[in-house]
Amino acid sequence: MTETGIIKIAIFLIVILFLVKPLGFYIKRVLCGETTLLDFIFAPVEKLIYFLLRVKPDKEQNWKEYTVSIIVFSIFSLILLFFIQRFQQLLPGNPQNFGEVPGILAFNTAVSFVTNTNWQAYSGESTMSYFSQVAGLSVQQFLSAAVGIAVAAVLIRSFARKNTDNLGNFWVDITRITVRLLLPLSFILALFFIWQGVPQNFNNYVTAQTLEGAKQIIPQGPVASFEAIKILGTNGGGFFGANSMHPYENPTPFTNIIQCICIFLIASSLVYAFGLMINSKKQGWTILIAMIILFVMLIVPMYYFEGNINPQVKKIDSSLSEDLLKNMQGKETRFGIADSVLYSALTTSTSTGAVNCNLDTLNPLAGGITIFNMSLGEVIIGGVGSGLYNMLMFVILTVFIAGLMVGRTPEFLGKKIGITEMKFVMIALLISPFCVLFFTALGCFLPSVVADLKAYGPHGFSRILYAFMSAANNNGSSFSGLNANTDFINISTAICMLLGRFVSIIAVMGVAGSIVRKKIIPPTSGTFPTTGAIFVVMLLVCILIIGGLNFFPALALGPIVEHVMMFSP
Repeated sequence: MTETGIIKIAIFLIVILFLVKPLGFYIKRVLCGETTLLDFIFAPVEKLIYFLLRVKPDKEQNWKEYTVSIIVFSIFSLILLFFIQRFQQLLPGNPQNFGEVPGILAFNTAVSFVTNTNWQAYSGESTMSYFSQVAGLSVQQFLSAAVGIAVAAVLIRSFARKNTDNLGNFWVDITRITVRLLLPLSFILALFFIWQGVPQNFNNYVTAQTLEGAKQIIPQGPVASFEAIKILGTNGGGFFGANSMHPYENPTPFTNIIQCICIFLIASSLVYAFGLMINSKKQGWTILIAMIILFVMLIVPMYYFEGNINPQVKKIDSSLSEDLLKNMQGKETRFGIADSVLYSALTTSTSTGAVNCNLDTLNPLAGGITIFNMSLGEVIIGGVGSGLYNMLMFVILTVFIAGLMVGRTPEFLGKKIGITEMKFVMIALLISPFCVLFFTALGCFLPSVVADLKAYGPHGFSRILYAFMSAANNNGSSFSGLNANTDFINISTAICMLLGRFVSIIAVMGVAGSIVRKKIIPPTSGTFPTTGAIFVVMLLVCILIIGGLNFFPALALGPIVEHVMMFSP
């Protein structure tokens, strides 16, 4: 650890806290159907979309109707994206003459982008045409992010409203979120990337000759626009296989820190918007502070362990200086250790999954913390929308436990928490551990998976564990060394992505549908406060215990054992 690295992390957090208020206020206006600055541009576009979709913007839906709309929309998106990949050789925008994407890989990729996971078992520059990247993958990066925010908006409304079944209109929400929030921010960010040297074109690939006389193919493409929504929508899917390690996606330290800020930007601002929508800014800040504390609690040891020298390397030549012994394997020299750790912590704390270094080369416990970040279920800021609604599931659970401890009916924001809500909450919180542990165990028993690992023992186990942890928690990153493009991995990760995303969404919608029908009870002297330091501590303990109990044995078999082995003679 260095003072410069610590200062970078501190400045990053200060910038985020400075930005959440103005953007959170704007998000609140978007989600509440209020006027915004550029209505003269946005309103006509929205009216055209409503007309084409035959949507009545004033007609609201109950939780079941809203959920059905989400599922139908997602199924249609999945089918459309699947066929775009399968017939890309017949579609325009294919100067490289790429053929069709194999069926199982196309299915896995379609599931991945529709669920906001962006798990990629392919390299974009050698597999996907420009049309597939833009009209298929990039579009889904907007829409899947909008779906997550829409679900969070529904849960917020359930606490703000009373004695009703109306929770909004899915088609209106997804339109306003895309048109008024995601598109404008992505346009601005794409212009910044172009200024920094990120390509934005539809040119043929360039053939260059090296000094040794060899030929090198240099890919091109509309990278800047793809990169913008990849980061803002906490998607994480790279235009190129190297993702944000590629100099075309992340060319400078300046683009790197801006990407870091944008990964947290919408998700953290949405928490402030939550406080505004329920008329309790203090409640919003309480939850955001809990998220930030969790992030700091995990990035500090991650930076410490990654900054330490591997004793096994030191044994090879103890005469080398500490600078030469530092673990720079798998990292870009333009970023270094501090920026690589910050980026890796951010993308695994959210559901982004983008990488600016090779996560497989991190020291054991630093890599283990990236796995643990995901194991907490997207609550350390989390994905856009999904971070907030998953955190609120933990908030409800914490309130319920606190109520049992003091012998009172648990309440949150004046709404009583009963058995119906708790059933849905437990489904939302346990679906990910079920998928991760079941498929990790299954993968360890399959000879074909083990044979493809290129590493055995605890590190090989960590690669399998990471893959399914990433898939079930809609992250999309991976440890290298695991052959992701096999029938088993493609099918099993697709199942994890579908269950992890949509079972959780259905459960959250169930909570919202039950909560919104209840009346708001004024607080009394016996009401457990949910805005103080005591509640923050209880919430953090609840999150860490559940994450620890579910995944500590698996982490002990992988990163923890590998760390101990690092100090063996």
